[in-house]
Amino acid sequence: MAYIVPLHAETLEDRALYTRARLAEVACLDCTARVLVRKNSEHHTSIQWSREAVAACATFDRLAAQAGGRPVHAECPRLAASIEAAARDGALPVGSPDE
Repeated sequence: MAYIVPLHAETLEDRALYTRARLAEVACLDCTARVLVRKNSEHHTSIQWSREAVAACATFDRLAAQAGGRPVHAECPRLAASIEAAARDGALPVGSPDE
């Protein structure tokens, strides 16, 4: 449930900037998961998972089957390697657009 509904154009622009700007689609090289990624620096990566991507991730499926389920902050090392490969190959820009 949304508790803040942005009404001003500036607020909508800020929301788009911080949640959707510069997101690039990256596909896992191991499964069919496709996520949206922004790589702000070598050490800072933002990933937007869709329900479809979570359902397609073999690592998440395996973790969910364990006792206690998948930890909320668990990462998929296969997807992390795919993101790093995309950044290394130039398919995923790193840093702000003004750098």
